[in-house]
Amino acid sequence: MSIFTKTYDYIISLAGKKYSEYILILLSASESIFFPIPPDSLLIPMSLANQKKAFYYAFLATFSSVAGGMVGYFIGSFAIDLIEPILISRGYINDFNTAKDWFDTWGVLAVFIAGFSPVPYKIFTITAGSLGMFLPGFIFASLIGRGSRFFLVSGLIVWGGEGMNEKIRAQFDKVTIFTAIIIIGIIFYLL
Repeated sequence: MSIFTKTYDYIISLAGKKYSEYILILLSASESIFFPIPPDSLLIPMSLANQKKAFYYAFLATFSSVAGGMVGYFIGSFAIDLIEPILISRGYINDFNTAKDWFDTWGVLAVFIAGFSPVPYKIFTITAGSLGMFLPGFIFASLIGRGSRFFLVSGLIVWGGEGMNEKIRAQFDKVTIFTAIIIIGIIFYLL
C-alpha cells in the first residue's frame, strides 16, 4: 500500500467524523471569500464515507458557500479600496479585471458560471459587490451555480454506489502521481 493510498484512507476516515460537517461549512464559506482550497476536496470524501448523507453534505456546502459569498460581496461593496492591494500582492488582480469583463459581458450569468466552474468564485463575489450588482440576483445565481456543482458532485458519488470508493481508492496513486507531474510541468513551464 502506497503513502497516497494511506493518505486517502486517512481522509476518508476523517470525513466520517462528526466534526467534519463543521469543517465543511467553514471550508465552504471561507473558500467563497479568501481560502484557495475548494469545498469539493472535503465534500467528495464525506459523500464517499456516508453516501446516505451525500445530498445533506451538498446542501451544507451550498448554503455555507453562498453565505460566504455574501460576505465577499459586502467586502467588495464596502472595502474594495482596502483589499485591492491584497488582490495585487496575491496575484488576483488579473482575475479581478477578468471578472469585471465577464460581468460586462454576461451580467448575473457570470456569478452562475463562477459558482459552477472551477474558476475562483471568491473573485466573483468580491467583484459583484464592488460593481454594485443587484444583491438578490447575486444570491439567486450563487445558489443555482454552487448548488448545481455540489449536488452534481454528491449525486455522482451516490450514483456510483458503494463501489465508487473502491474504484477511486484503486486508482488514487496513479491519479495523484499524474496530477503531481502535471503541476510540476506547469511550474517549470511558467518559470
